[in-house]
Amino acid sequence: MKTYRVGIIGLGRMGSTIDDEGHAVKPYSIAACCEVIDQLELVAGSDLQADKRAAFTRRWGVGAVYEDYLEMVAQESLDLVAVCTTASGLFKPANEAPDVNFRGDSHADLTVSLANAGVPMLYVEKAMASSITRADEILKAVKANGTVFNTGVLRRFNESYHAVRRAIAEGEIGEPKAAIHYAASSLMHGHIHSIDTLSFLLGDPKIEAVCGELLPRDFAIENNHIAFDPRATFQLRFENGIESWSVPAGGWEFEVIGTKGCIRSINNGDGIKLRKAGDMVGKRQGWDDAEIAPVEPKSHVVSCLEDLIDAYEQGRPTLGHVEVAHHITEACIAVAESHRRGSSWVNLPLEERDLYIFHV
Repeated sequence: MKTYRVGIIGLGRMGSTIDDEGHAVKPYSIAACCEVIDQLELVAGSDLQADKRAAFTRRWGVGAVYEDYLEMVAQESLDLVAVCTTASGLFKPANEAPDVNFRGDSHADLTVSLANAGVPMLYVEKAMASSITRADEILKAVKANGTVFNTGVLRRFNESYHAVRRAIAEGEIGEPKAAIHYAASSLMHGHIHSIDTLSFLLGDPKIEAVCGELLPRDFAIENNHIAFDPRATFQLRFENGIESWSVPAGGWEFEVIGTKGCIRSINNGDGIKLRKAGDMVGKRQGWDDAEIAPVEPKSHVVSCLEDLIDAYEQGRPTLGHVEVAHHITEACIAVAESHRRGSSWVNLPLEERDLYIFHV
């Protein structure tokens, strides 16, 4: 069994400390996951802040810490690098762009640089880029270098959502007709998850068109720049005819409705509710509760990293490969483009690719 050397860029929350916050299925930080995956050896970390580097060494016993990530890559012969910085590159708690000219995009900068530096495997926090132009650069670099790639849209790696996807694929609800996400959310930090999960549950069909609205509804986009991560709602039209909506209420639940029933992921992935066509009641057909096999919880981050390793070894696409990540990112940014056009439908791919949306 081959062991792979891991380095982390960004030694804060996702890189090191998020398990202190009480996530239900641990381990969750990249560092903690490396401790339980036999094939991964955490050997190095990089952060611009000296206090983060010192805390990382104390916590994980990793002495090879660097201010310059390229020095880390050059010195440590890394097989996998996890990009866990903020999307903007600004230190927290910064939650908006300092001015209209700011277009910081740390995830895109680092991903392109690391792919071109020849790092074989990359985990990149979401969203992969803050504009479609930068997402295009990632797509080009990752494909050109044969980089094995996953992003931090981690519901895609949740065993509970896999069970929902299997039930749909196996025809438990008949032919899917509609899919709904329930929760109020920001666009880039939240709806990158909701759009990705809706797509995943349906088997990742192409999204043909997007209709969206930012809140407040009278918000005007100027200079191809949104200085904060706005609240949003959306509607999606998939190439197979399925339509999907976000409902800005509820607690991160997903429902897919078909011709013979419906299935719902409840309580942020903690349970599944399946209803199937039952006996005729009068002139209407009732749907009855149906059993679905229980799901054994597993760390979504562990599953994501294991998928990277297996894809690298087998020469197959990852579950969140760069083409699907790019497509979902474009659909997410298209929500804002639709708002700019009076919440009209916009087709993918978008012609305007330089709209920048700040997010943390």
